[in-house]
Amino acid sequence: MKIGLVGFAGSGKTTVFNVMTGLDVPVGFGGDVRLGTVRVPDPRITKLSEMFSPKKTTYAEMSFCDVPGEHGADKRGLSPRGLQQIRDQEALCLVLRDFDNPALDGAPNPLGDLEAFHAECVLADLEIVEKRLERARKERADAAEIAAFERMLAVLEAEGVIRTIPEADLDRKHLKGFGILTDRPLLVALNRGEERVSEPMPPALAARIAELNAAGLTLSGSVESDIAALDPEDQADFLADLGLSESALTRFIQTAYGLLDLISYFTVGEDEVRAWTIRKGFNARKAAGRIHSDLERGFIRAEVTPYDVFMGYGSEAAVKDAGKLQVEGKDYIVRDGDILHVRFNV
Repeated sequence: MKIGLVGFAGSGKTTVFNVMTGLDVPVGFGGDVRLGTVRVPDPRITKLSEMFSPKKTTYAEMSFCDVPGEHGADKRGLSPRGLQQIRDQEALCLVLRDFDNPALDGAPNPLGDLEAFHAECVLADLEIVEKRLERARKERADAAEIAAFERMLAVLEAEGVIRTIPEADLDRKHLKGFGILTDRPLLVALNRGEERVSEPMPPALAARIAELNAAGLTLSGSVESDIAALDPEDQADFLADLGLSESALTRFIQTAYGLLDLISYFTVGEDEVRAWTIRKGFNARKAAGRIHSDLERGFIRAEVTPYDVFMGYGSEAAVKDAGKLQVEGKDYIVRDGDILHVRFNV
C-alpha cells in the first residue's frame, strides 16, 4: 500500500515522513515526490520467526510518499502539479499544522487547513466529473457509467466526498483512470508541538474528519524525531513520560490498517516466515493470489491455523494431532492472523 503524505507547506509533513521512514530527506518547498518503505511492526511475525528459525523473515511493508507542499496562485491552494502528484497515491495522509512556525504568518488553523484541502479536492474532482459526464452524454455511453457520474456530481455539488458513497450505490470500475481525489482513503494527522502531544484531538476537528469518512490521529513530528534517535530501550520511557504508549509509526500503521480494511495472514516454514497484507473480506483463493498468480489459478484448498491456536499448541504437528487444523475451500474468508498452507495444481 502506497500512502501519500500531503499538506500545505510548513505543516511539518517532511519531518513526519522522515520519522515514519527513518530517512533524512531535506525539509523544504517544492521538488519531487520522495519515497520510503517501512516494515510494519508485528510481534506475531517475530515470534513465529523465533520458533521456525527460517532462512528469511519478511514483514509486511507500507510505502510512504512525501508529496511536496506546493502552493497555487493564492499561496494556500495546491498547484495543478501538486494535485496530479496527489492523484498518483493509493491513499492520502493529510498533515495539519498545530504548532507555531516562525516561517509562516498567522497562528495554526488545522480545521481551516482541512477545509481548504477538502475544497481543493472537491473542485478538482468536479472538473473531471463534469467533463466526463458531458462527453459520456454526447457519446451516448453506457447508462450505468452515466448514472455513476451523475451520482458523483450530485455529491460533489453538495461539497461532499465520493468515499462516502457505499459500494452498493456506486460501481467504482467506472472511476478507474480518473484519479478521483475524494474517493481516496484519507487519514488526517494533527501535527503538534511537544507540550500538547498527548492532548486529544479537538472535538470540532474530530467531528469534521468523521463527516468526511476519514480517520484521524495526533502526533508530534519533532518529538518523534527525537525519540527515533534514542536507543530502543530508552524509547518506551520517553514515550511514557509524554503520556504515550506507542510510537507515532505504530499508531499510524494501526490507524491506516483500520481505515483501509487491511489484515495480515502468514506463511511459515524453514525457508521463510512471511506476512502478507490483504483486504478484509478476501477469500482463500484471492488471498493465495497475493503470493503468486499460479496459486490462485490452481487453488485446491487451504490448510488454516489461526495464530492463537498455533501458539496454544506450539507446533504444526501438535495442531494436526489435536484435530485443530482447518481444511478450507476457495470461499473461506481469511482472517487476520491466519497461518495458511495453500495446496494447488497447475
